[in-house]
Amino acid sequence: MATNLRALYDDLQRSFNSNDLKKCGTLLSQLKIGLIEAGLLIPQGDPSLDDLVVARDILEIGAIWSIRTRDVPSFDRYFSQLQTFYTDYSSVLPPSKREYPIRGLNLLISTPLSKALPLSADAIVDNPYISHPVNLERWLMEGSYSKVWNAREEAPVEEYKFFVDSLMGTIRNEIASCEESAYESLPLKDAATLLFFNNQSELLKFAQQRGWQVDLSSKTIVFAKKGEENTEIPKEKLITASLAYARELEQIV
Repeated sequence: MATNLRALYDDLQRSFNSNDLKKCGTLLSQLKIGLIEAGLLIPQGDPSLDDLVVARDILEIGAIWSIRTRDVPSFDRYFSQLQTFYTDYSSVLPPSKREYPIRGLNLLISTPLSKALPLSADAIVDNPYISHPVNLERWLMEGSYSKVWNAREEAPVEEYKFFVDSLMGTIRNEIASCEESAYESLPLKDAATLLFFNNQSELLKFAQQRGWQVDLSSKTIVFAKKGEENTEIPKEKLITASLAYARELEQIV
Protein backbone atom coordinates (compact mmCIF):
# COMPACT_ATOMS: atom_id res chain seq x y z
CA MET A 1 0.00 0.00 0.00
CA ALA A 2 1.26 3.45 -0.91
CA THR A 3 2.80 5.47 1.92
CA ASN A 4 0.37 8.36 1.52
CA LEU A 5 -2.60 5.99 1.68
CA ARG A 6 -1.26 4.41 4.85
CA ALA A 7 -0.75 7.86 6.40
CA LEU A 8 -4.35 8.82 5.59
CA TYR A 9 -5.54 5.54 7.10
CA ASP A 10 -3.63 6.17 10.33
CA ASP A 11 -5.12 9.66 10.48
CA LEU A 12 -8.60 8.20 9.92
CA GLN A 13 -8.17 5.80 12.84
CA ARG A 14 -7.18 8.65 15.16
CA SER A 15 -10.07 10.83 14.01
CA PHE A 16 -12.56 7.97 14.31
CA ASN A 17 -11.40 7.06 17.82
CA SER A 18 -11.80 10.70 18.88
CA ASN A 19 -15.20 10.86 17.13
CA ASP A 20 -14.16 13.76 14.92
CA LEU A 21 -16.93 13.12 12.39
CA LYS A 22 -16.14 16.07 10.13
CA LYS A 23 -12.50 15.09 9.68
CA CYS A 24 -13.51 11.44 9.22
CA GLY A 25 -15.75 12.45 6.33
CA THR A 26 -12.94 14.34 4.61
CA LEU A 27 -10.46 11.50 5.09
CA LEU A 28 -12.93 8.84 3.93
CA SER A 29 -13.48 10.71 0.67
CA GLN A 30 -9.72 10.83 0.07
CA LEU A 31 -9.22 7.22 1.09
CA LYS A 32 -11.93 5.87 -1.20
CA ILE A 33 -10.22 7.53 -4.15
CA GLY A 34 -6.95 5.99 -2.97
CA LEU A 35 -8.57 2.55 -2.67
CA ILE A 36 -9.93 2.84 -6.22
CA GLU A 37 -6.50 3.82 -7.57
CA ALA A 38 -4.88 0.93 -5.68
CA GLY A 39 -7.46 -1.57 -6.94
CA LEU A 40 -8.68 -2.26 -3.41
CA LEU A 41 -12.18 -0.80 -3.29
CA ILE A 42 -13.24 -3.82 -5.34
CA PRO A 43 -10.14 -6.00 -4.92
CA GLN A 44 -8.43 -6.91 -8.17
CA GLY A 45 -5.36 -8.95 -9.03
CA ASP A 46 -3.59 -10.50 -6.05
CA PRO A 47 -3.62 -7.92 -3.21
CA SER A 48 -1.69 -8.63 -0.04
CA LEU A 49 -3.52 -9.77 3.08
CA ASP A 50 -2.46 -6.61 4.92
CA ASP A 51 -3.88 -4.37 2.17
CA LEU A 52 -7.18 -6.25 2.25
CA VAL A 53 -7.43 -5.86 6.02
CA VAL A 54 -6.77 -2.12 5.79
CA ALA A 55 -9.27 -1.68 2.95
CA ARG A 56 -11.94 -3.56 4.91
CA ASP A 57 -11.23 -1.51 8.02
CA ILE A 58 -11.57 1.76 6.07
CA LEU A 59 -14.94 0.70 4.68
CA GLU A 60 -16.13 -0.48 8.10
CA ILE A 61 -15.21 2.85 9.64
CA GLY A 62 -17.08 4.50 6.77
CA ALA A 63 -20.18 2.42 7.49
CA ILE A 64 -20.20 3.32 11.19
CA TRP A 65 -19.39 6.96 10.41
CA SER A 66 -22.43 7.02 8.11
CA ILE A 67 -24.74 5.98 10.94
CA ARG A 68 -23.19 8.45 13.36
CA THR A 69 -23.86 11.21 10.82
CA ARG A 70 -27.41 9.90 10.19
CA ASP A 71 -26.65 9.17 6.52
CA VAL A 72 -28.40 5.87 5.75
CA PRO A 73 -27.80 5.95 1.95
CA SER A 74 -24.07 6.32 2.65
CA PHE A 75 -24.23 3.34 5.01
CA ASP A 76 -25.94 1.30 2.26
CA ARG A 77 -23.09 2.06 -0.13
CA TYR A 78 -20.40 1.13 2.38
CA PHE A 79 -22.21 -2.08 3.32
CA SER A 80 -22.52 -3.04 -0.34
CA GLN A 81 -18.78 -2.52 -0.83
CA LEU A 82 -18.01 -4.58 2.27
CA GLN A 83 -19.83 -7.63 0.90
CA THR A 84 -16.81 -8.56 -1.22
CA PHE A 85 -14.66 -8.67 1.90
CA TYR A 86 -17.26 -10.43 4.06
CA THR A 87 -18.11 -13.03 1.40
CA ASP A 88 -15.43 -13.51 -1.24
CA TYR A 89 -12.50 -13.12 1.15
CA SER A 90 -14.05 -14.64 4.29
CA SER A 91 -11.75 -17.65 4.15
CA VAL A 92 -8.66 -15.49 3.72
CA LEU A 93 -9.18 -12.51 6.03
CA PRO A 94 -9.04 -12.74 9.82
CA PRO A 95 -12.40 -12.13 11.55
CA SER A 96 -13.41 -8.50 12.02
CA LYS A 97 -14.89 -7.42 15.34
CA ARG A 98 -16.96 -4.85 13.43
CA GLU A 99 -18.56 -7.27 10.96
CA TYR A 100 -21.56 -8.38 13.01
CA PRO A 101 -22.32 -4.96 14.49
CA ILE A 102 -22.41 -3.67 10.90
CA ARG A 103 -24.48 -6.63 9.70
CA GLY A 104 -26.89 -5.94 12.55
CA LEU A 105 -27.16 -2.29 11.50
CA ASN A 106 -27.97 -3.44 7.99
CA LEU A 107 -30.71 -5.70 9.37
CA LEU A 108 -32.27 -2.75 11.15
CA ILE A 109 -32.95 -1.12 7.79
CA SER A 110 -33.81 -4.35 5.92
CA THR A 111 -37.40 -5.49 5.28
CA PRO A 112 -38.13 -8.27 5.87
CA LEU A 113 -35.19 -9.41 7.98
CA SER A 114 -35.59 -13.05 6.96
CA LYS A 115 -34.15 -12.23 3.52
CA ALA A 116 -30.92 -10.87 4.99
CA LEU A 117 -30.14 -12.95 8.08
CA PRO A 118 -26.43 -13.87 8.07
CA LEU A 119 -26.70 -16.61 10.72
CA SER A 120 -28.69 -19.75 11.44
CA ALA A 121 -31.63 -19.55 13.84
CA ASP A 122 -29.62 -21.18 16.64
CA ALA A 123 -26.65 -18.83 16.20
CA ILE A 124 -28.85 -15.73 16.21
CA VAL A 125 -29.79 -16.26 19.86
CA ASP A 126 -26.14 -16.09 20.92
CA ASN A 127 -25.25 -13.05 18.80
CA PRO A 128 -26.56 -9.80 20.35
CA TYR A 129 -25.81 -7.82 17.18
CA ILE A 130 -28.20 -9.97 15.17
CA SER A 131 -30.75 -10.94 17.83
CA HIS A 132 -31.41 -7.28 18.68
CA PRO A 133 -32.84 -6.31 15.24
CA VAL A 134 -34.63 -9.66 14.96
CA ASN A 135 -36.35 -9.04 18.30
CA LEU A 136 -37.23 -5.48 17.27
CA GLU A 137 -39.03 -6.73 14.18
CA ARG A 138 -40.95 -9.33 16.19
CA TRP A 139 -42.00 -6.80 18.84
CA LEU A 140 -43.16 -4.39 16.17
CA MET A 141 -45.29 -7.09 14.57
CA GLU A 142 -46.74 -7.97 17.98
CA GLY A 143 -47.40 -4.33 18.82
CA SER A 144 -45.19 -4.64 21.91
CA TYR A 145 -44.11 -1.02 21.74
CA SER A 146 -42.83 -0.89 25.30
CA LYS A 147 -40.32 -3.61 24.43
CA VAL A 148 -39.16 -1.58 21.44
CA TRP A 149 -38.74 1.42 23.74
CA ASN A 150 -36.74 -0.60 26.28
CA ALA A 151 -34.59 -2.00 23.47
CA ARG A 152 -32.90 1.38 23.14
CA GLU A 153 -31.10 0.89 26.44
CA GLU A 154 -30.26 -2.70 25.51
CA ALA A 155 -28.63 -1.78 22.19
CA PRO A 156 -25.36 -3.75 21.80
CA VAL A 157 -23.63 -0.70 20.26
CA GLU A 158 -24.44 2.99 20.41
CA GLU A 159 -25.22 3.25 16.68
CA TYR A 160 -28.25 0.94 17.06
CA LYS A 161 -30.01 3.61 19.10
CA PHE A 162 -30.39 5.80 15.99
CA PHE A 163 -32.70 3.21 14.45
CA VAL A 164 -34.66 2.63 17.66
CA ASP A 165 -35.21 6.40 17.94
CA SER A 166 -36.44 6.44 14.35
CA LEU A 167 -38.82 3.56 15.06
CA MET A 168 -40.16 5.30 18.15
CA GLY A 169 -40.94 8.38 16.09
CA THR A 170 -43.12 6.28 13.79
CA ILE A 171 -44.71 4.46 16.73
CA ARG A 172 -45.54 7.71 18.51
CA ASN A 173 -47.30 9.06 15.45
CA GLU A 174 -49.35 5.89 15.12
CA ILE A 175 -50.35 6.00 18.80
CA ALA A 176 -51.10 9.72 18.52
CA SER A 177 -53.47 9.10 15.60
CA CYS A 178 -55.33 6.50 17.67
CA GLU A 179 -55.56 8.91 20.61
CA GLU A 180 -56.96 11.66 18.40
CA SER A 181 -59.63 9.29 17.11
CA ALA A 182 -60.51 7.65 20.42
CA TYR A 183 -60.44 10.56 22.88
CA GLU A 184 -61.40 14.20 23.11
CA SER A 185 -58.77 14.84 25.77
CA LEU A 186 -56.24 13.10 28.02
CA PRO A 187 -54.34 14.03 31.18
CA LEU A 188 -50.79 15.07 30.40
CA LYS A 189 -49.39 12.25 32.53
CA ASP A 190 -51.38 9.58 30.68
CA ALA A 191 -50.48 11.00 27.29
CA ALA A 192 -46.79 11.04 28.22
CA THR A 193 -46.95 7.41 29.35
CA LEU A 194 -48.78 6.22 26.24
CA LEU A 195 -46.34 8.06 23.97
CA PHE A 196 -43.22 6.91 25.86
CA PHE A 197 -41.99 10.37 26.79
CA ASN A 198 -39.70 10.73 29.80
CA ASN A 199 -40.56 14.33 30.57
CA GLN A 200 -43.26 16.92 30.00
CA SER A 201 -41.17 19.17 27.76
CA GLU A 202 -40.81 16.40 25.18
CA LEU A 203 -44.56 15.82 25.27
CA LEU A 204 -45.35 19.53 24.89
CA LYS A 205 -43.08 19.79 21.84
CA PHE A 206 -44.78 16.77 20.28
CA ALA A 207 -48.23 18.17 21.10
CA GLN A 208 -47.36 21.42 19.33
CA GLN A 209 -46.27 19.49 16.24
CA ARG A 210 -49.59 17.61 16.22
CA GLY A 211 -51.62 20.78 16.72
CA TRP A 212 -52.97 19.69 20.11
CA GLN A 213 -54.24 22.20 22.67
CA VAL A 214 -52.48 21.99 26.02
CA ASP A 215 -54.13 23.28 29.20
CA LEU A 216 -51.35 23.47 31.78
CA SER A 217 -53.70 24.61 34.54
CA SER A 218 -55.76 21.43 34.29
CA LYS A 219 -52.79 19.39 33.03
CA THR A 220 -54.79 18.16 30.07
CA ILE A 221 -54.30 17.76 26.34
CA VAL A 222 -57.29 18.52 24.09
CA PHE A 223 -56.99 16.93 20.69
CA ALA A 224 -57.64 18.92 17.53
CA LYS A 225 -61.18 18.63 16.18
CA LYS A 226 -61.63 16.43 13.15
CA GLY A 227 -63.31 17.45 9.93
CA GLU A 228 -66.73 16.23 8.90
CA GLU A 229 -65.17 13.58 6.70
CA ASN A 230 -64.38 11.50 9.77
CA THR A 231 -67.15 9.13 10.73
CA GLU A 232 -68.05 7.95 14.20
CA ILE A 233 -65.67 5.31 15.49
CA PRO A 234 -67.24 1.89 16.19
CA LYS A 235 -67.41 0.90 19.84
CA GLU A 236 -65.40 -2.25 19.15
CA LYS A 237 -62.51 -0.19 17.86
CA LEU A 238 -62.57 1.98 20.97
CA ILE A 239 -62.57 -1.07 23.22
CA THR A 240 -59.69 -2.66 21.28
CA ALA A 241 -57.64 0.53 21.46
CA SER A 242 -58.30 0.93 25.19
CA LEU A 243 -57.26 -2.66 25.88
CA ALA A 244 -54.08 -2.17 23.87
CA TYR A 245 -53.23 0.93 25.88
CA ALA A 246 -53.93 -0.92 29.11
CA ARG A 247 -51.56 -3.72 28.13
CA GLU A 248 -48.84 -1.26 27.28
CA LEU A 249 -49.30 0.52 30.61
CA GLU A 250 -49.00 -2.78 32.47
CA GLN A 251 -45.74 -3.54 30.67
CA ILE A 252 -44.35 -0.12 31.44
CA VAL A 253 -45.26 -0.24 35.12
